[in-house]
Amino acid sequence: MSKLLRIGVLASGGGTNLQSIIDRCHDGSLDAEIAVVISNNPDAGALDRAARAGILTQCINHREFPSREDFDTAVVKALREAGVELVVLAGFMRIITQTFIDAFPERVINIHPALLPKYGGKGFYGDRVHQAVLEAGDAESGCTVHLVDDQYDHGRILGQKKVPVLPGDDPQRLAARVLRQEHIIYPRAIQWMAQGRLSIADDEVLL
Repeated sequence: MSKLLRIGVLASGGGTNLQSIIDRCHDGSLDAEIAVVISNNPDAGALDRAARAGILTQCINHREFPSREDFDTAVVKALREAGVELVVLAGFMRIITQTFIDAFPERVINIHPALLPKYGGKGFYGDRVHQAVLEAGDAESGCTVHLVDDQYDHGRILGQKKVPVLPGDDPQRLAARVLRQEHIIYPRAIQWMAQGRLSIADDEVLL
């Protein structure tokens, strides 16, 4: 059996993308193991999901640190102690500083619920993204997996999956359709990185 890629997942919320990764690790379709799940939010559902799966968890509350860099230093320390090789952001509501980027160069990935570079950046999160898509009258939306740099939703795109915008959509309906694709494409992206590839075997974007 080949060595499993050790990943660390950072999450601030309910953790549905985390759950999709847990499920793929368990069914053997993902050549990775989750070494640790870290949240900045002590009430994050992601911590409960990880604990139920027997995964090491840690809460590092950003409010207890004087600066973003100090917070990132603490998170980096926890990830390194867990032997993490790839950092996966799954609804992590904190901007990553250069401290983090330098510690894991080109080894931090994120998923965003839009077709970047559209509808990315500060203020574009949750239903705000989907509302913007609907207000623009776009025919399609989707999700994007990308490398993380020190700007919101800015790093190099690794892959995307498109979904149609349907008549009668509201932000919640569109969000649900996009989220179903997130749960497919994110584990797939991690698998490709586990195999030493930087793009996604999909019909949308190949690098």
